[in-house]
Amino acid sequence: MRVAEIMTSATITDSTTGTLRSAAEQMWKQQTGSVVIVEGDTIVGIVTERDVMRAVGRGADPDEALIAEVMTRDVVTAEPDTHVREAARLMAQHWIRHLPIVDDGKLAGILSQRDVIGVFAALWYETGVPEIDVDNLVRQRRLARVEAGDLD
Repeated sequence: MRVAEIMTSATITDSTTGTLRSAAEQMWKQQTGSVVIVEGDTIVGIVTERDVMRAVGRGADPDEALIAEVMTRDVVTAEPDTHVREAARLMAQHWIRHLPIVDDGKLAGILSQRDVIGVFAALWYETGVPEIDVDNLVRQRRLARVEAGDLD
């Protein structure tokens, strides 16, 4: 199964000067967990509900703090013909829950962790849950986070 078959429309803004409140409101209205920041056809960042919650939890004023202050600038992307399994691997490798999908350099949609889990759950229901070495997987992911200095 390819990403194009399950991706959804991305919530977009063209402003890094919007506030965290405006980003949160946009996510709420669109019932999504992220906003992709685009200038022209170029993705310049992504802000997620977790970014907003983390910033506010650390004392940021949602009416004053800007999207640019919390957005991820080095955005990991995939193409529409990427296999869902590869997209899931990318998301796990980079510790992201929202993967913008780019076609010919332009934002085509977004794939969320929820989208991927829904597909895997449906497949596993039909074919049986595969054996997964969860302990080893957790150890590898924790080690990668420690090595990257990301203990958040």
